[in-house]
Amino acid sequence: MKPVGKPEQKSPKSTPAAGKKPGFTDEERAAMKDRIQEMKGEARGGSRKGNPDGEADVLAKIAALPPSDRSLAERLHAIIKAAAPSLSAKTWYGMPAYAKDSNVICFFQSAQRFKTRYATLGFSDKANLDQDRMWPTAFALKELTEAEEAKIVALVKKAIS
Repeated sequence: MKPVGKPEQKSPKSTPAAGKKPGFTDEERAAMKDRIQEMKGEARGGSRKGNPDGEADVLAKIAALPPSDRSLAERLHAIIKAAAPSLSAKTWYGMPAYAKDSNVICFFQSAQRFKTRYATLGFSDKANLDQDRMWPTAFALKELTEAEEAKIVALVKKAIS
């Protein structure tokens, strides 16, 4: 029986934009497949025998990136490893990431991966970056100068504090 005085509510129907499939994009599906493989590797006790911290996997993913993203990822990898040697490298959704006690603290997302105009340095909720009621958790990367590198070092050090 329909409640008196309340109009019947219909569930909204979403229609895909012209030429687009509803649901996940091919890139999102690929990232999910990568994550499933990573989780299976973690369940076996490491991403590869003799490579428990994933450093070789991260370097392989970086090497496979297109040149513009590769140079950013290589530099970012060096900055993070120097600023926070306690972080272990691993892949996360198929992208380079850096973890503390198995919890991802920060990660690199290639512009090419999701067909965006810039790469991203992101921080998870495990990063200690909380400040007031709102703070940034992702940063667009187009180029790394000494100024950006100094900011990244400060963010990474704060994230693991």
